[in-house]
Parts: sequence; structure tokens; C-alpha cells
Amino acid sequence: MKNTHTAIAIRLLIRLFLAATLIACALQARAQMPEITLSIAGNKLTAEVAANDTERMQGLMHRRMMPEHKGMLFVFTSVAQHAMWMKNTFIPLSVAFIDSDGVITNIEDMKPHTLDTHPAVKPVRYALEMNLGWFAKRGIKAGAKIEGLERAPKPK
Repeated sequence: MKNTHTAIAIRLLIRLFLAATLIACALQARAQMPEITLSIAGNKLTAEVAANDTERMQGLMHRRMMPEHKGMLFVFTSVAQHAMWMKNTFIPLSVAFIDSDGVITNIEDMKPHTLDTHPAVKPVRYALEMNLGWFAKRGIKAGAKIEGLERAPKPK
């Protein structure tokens, strides 16, 4: 009986160690993403920058919350009609698609845990994800210019 309890305790400790290791790796990867300050119509925000394939694929997946004035800027390697989706994403988001001149082409609201695609209406260089309704609350619409994009890392 004692050996059974010991084996169960060891398995539990191994699982806890593995879970802690995975969380630490995820936090380290997230912490390595650079952040920049952007401004839209007088509203400042801090954006994590996803500038390589791994970061763009991960995006905001698996996160449970995001502070009000934080978001994620996706920097694409080419100007194209990019689209976003919400697989494994818990946070309801709004995404602004942005052309090479920093002008928002369109804003789409996205529901968590869906495979629905939300495309840009024309070719864009960037996408900025914020909490659902962030742009609408501030009266930010297509045509608004985003300042600070020149500080974003080059895409890889």
C-alpha cells in the first residue's frame, strides 16, 4: 500500500514539474517579444510585436486576459490581404488591419475559439489586435492613422 502511494505521489510531482516547465517556457517566449508604444487619434497603447513566423502563429493564443491599453501588433513579411482567426484564443478581440502607410483599412470583431477568418479588405503590412471594442470605444475607424509603426522590428 505504501509503495502505491509513493508511486502516485512521484507521478503527481513529475506532472507538476512538467506543467511548471511548460508555463515557464511560455512566459519566457512571451517576455522575449519586443514592445512598442503606438498612438491612434491621441490614444496611446503598448503593443507586443509578433514579427516572426513563430510569434505570428502563436499570437494571443492561450492567454486569459489582456490589460486595457495593451495589444499585439503583427508585422507581416509581405503586403497582402492577410486574415486572422481565433483558434485557441480565449480573449474576445478586435483587429485593425493597417496598410504600409499606417492607415487602418478595416476593423473586425472576433469571437474566441472560432476558426472563422477575418480578412483585410485590401493588402496590408500590419494587424493590431486589441480587446474587443477597444477601437469602437474610442471612435477609431477605418482611415485613422497609427503613429509609431516605424519603431516595429522588421519582419522575419
